[in-house]
Amino acid sequence: MDELLALASSVVERAEAGEQVEAYVARARDTAVRVYEGEVEHFTSAQSEGIGIRVVRDGRVGFAYAGTLEPEAIAEVLAEARDNVAFGTPDPYAGLAEPDGVAVVPQDLWRDDLASMPTADKIELAKELERLTLAADPRVRVDESDYADVQAEGAVATSTGIATSGRETASYLTVSTLAEDGDVTHTGFGFTVGRSPSDLDPRKAAVEAGERATRLIGATKPSTGRVTVVLDPFVSAQLIGIIGSTLNGESVLKGRSLFADRMHEEVAASVVTLVDDPTNPLAYTASEIDGEGLATRRNVLIEDGRLLRFVQSSYSARRSGLAPTGNATRGGFKSTPGCGCLALSLQPGSRSQAELVADVDDGVLIQQVSGLHSGVNTVSGDFSTGASGLVIRGGQLAEPVKEFTIASTLQRMLRDVVEVGGDVDWLPMGAAGVSLVIRDVTMSGN
Repeated sequence: MDELLALASSVVERAEAGEQVEAYVARARDTAVRVYEGEVEHFTSAQSEGIGIRVVRDGRVGFAYAGTLEPEAIAEVLAEARDNVAFGTPDPYAGLAEPDGVAVVPQDLWRDDLASMPTADKIELAKELERLTLAADPRVRVDESDYADVQAEGAVATSTGIATSGRETASYLTVSTLAEDGDVTHTGFGFTVGRSPSDLDPRKAAVEAGERATRLIGATKPSTGRVTVVLDPFVSAQLIGIIGSTLNGESVLKGRSLFADRMHEEVAASVVTLVDDPTNPLAYTASEIDGEGLATRRNVLIEDGRLLRFVQSSYSARRSGLAPTGNATRGGFKSTPGCGCLALSLQPGSRSQAELVADVDDGVLIQQVSGLHSGVNTVSGDFSTGASGLVIRGGQLAEPVKEFTIASTLQRMLRDVVEVGGDVDWLPMGAAGVSLVIRDVTMSGN
């Protein structure tokens, strides 16, 4: 990392009078293995590195990048970024992030054992997952079993005074499954994630994959009605992610947030506290710095149902007359920063999913949704998505149901949250899942 930071710093030292320069340098190594019927079907091992440079002058922004860190290429990228300034649209809010005095929260996101693990051992993990899945349930077939990992390092420096770096490792196992039900084939999946292979639990992934593929065998279409739903953690994580997309300053500025004019209002039930906290080491997307090099931090977005803040990059904060919240997002050295939540989670309750279900007389445990992103309008809040799961009758799980939709609005669903479970599941996405009870949701079936 010292090498990358020195390289980024050497670029911004070339800033000329009247311009701001930012250099974002990244290096990564990744492995991907796919196994089918005990044989390696796909394997890749790749290394990448590159630099992205932004130049700001007179309210115009120029950007260029290269997939190499050769000195000659870097000089060309800087020159190209300067040339591209002329094509930028003048923007009085254009500029780079500046140090804001927030200290970095040190995190242990790197594992040396991943870098030293032999490739043969990684392949064996994918094979073991396939074997465990097949052994868990004779009704299940394995479509594919995968192992993947990444080792990533990055540094960002600016002529405004930012100079920082970070690194992390991640690995995961995932398996997709099939189960026959007459003429219908049900699908399932299971996964396990961690900072290194030693954190992975292939047996857990195998059992979950089998259960997801078989739990809808014999499912029927339910009757239409208004019911209480209990969202499985994997479903609630997706919903929380969509809500988070409406709570960033960029969405507000673009008129794409249904909460734009509701700051400090009650927008959810009092049991709802929504936090974006990439400093939590349990989060799969934990990080020390954001896409602009500012320290990440814990931001409470909704507290006891009341909307407290939107997350901000330096640009959205500047336009909004607010302070940045360390929420610049970046897809890598080939892109410029955006804005978004980094590691969302609901403040959990204390009860398990089984205890939540026991208090529902008439409802549905929603275990899977389809078309969620296309079925939600983040401007109006309209919500409608296909779903499947298990009927809840008298506090007990009953028959499986499928091919129905659940509908409401995001505003109403947040206000109708009855209870948040205590079963937080840190998933490989930007939001953690938790069992969530929501009343009075329309279920459209027969």
